[in-house]
Amino acid sequence: MQKLLLLLLAALLISGIAYAHKKEGSIMLKNNLIIQSPAYQNNSVLPIKYTADGDSINPPLIFKNVPKNAKSLVLILEDPDAPRGIFVHWIAYNLSPETKGISEGTMPAEASFGKNTIGGTEYISPSPPPGKPHHYIFKLYALDTKLPDDKSLDRKELLKLMNGHILAQASLTGIYGR
Repeated sequence: MQKLLLLLLAALLISGIAYAHKKEGSIMLKNNLIIQSPAYQNNSVLPIKYTADGDSINPPLIFKNVPKNAKSLVLILEDPDAPRGIFVHWIAYNLSPETKGISEGTMPAEASFGKNTIGGTEYISPSPPPGKPHHYIFKLYALDTKLPDDKSLDRKELLKLMNGHILAQASLTGIYGR
């Protein structure tokens, strides 16, 4: 009986771990929301083209499996390895839930943009200091609401407004170092 309970517990644990698994170069979480890029795989080297050493443009991104009841999408690009803590490279929010992705080097026309770490609303391409490679994480959130169109919102304020409204989330990480 004890062996049967242990086997059942192990099976439940394994199935729970398999729920958040790697597929098609992206990480799938609740509701199977997916963010991926045709330019690189999750947790692989970010092509130089999308860095300050290249063309300084955003990579192409693809969004899949947005929950049917989503009212908006939020996209945040951040570097948790920055010397002074999380460096926010880009915040785009209030994207339509019908958005299928973002083309290379473009800003979504319908989106609102929050403040990056240097105080602007533009995309800042990865530009790590020499040394250990940094992780550049695109975080995609599906929300059950639209957020106020306030250009002064920073990451902390945006996350506070999103609290309790996240239906699903996914991430895509690119690694880059000098």
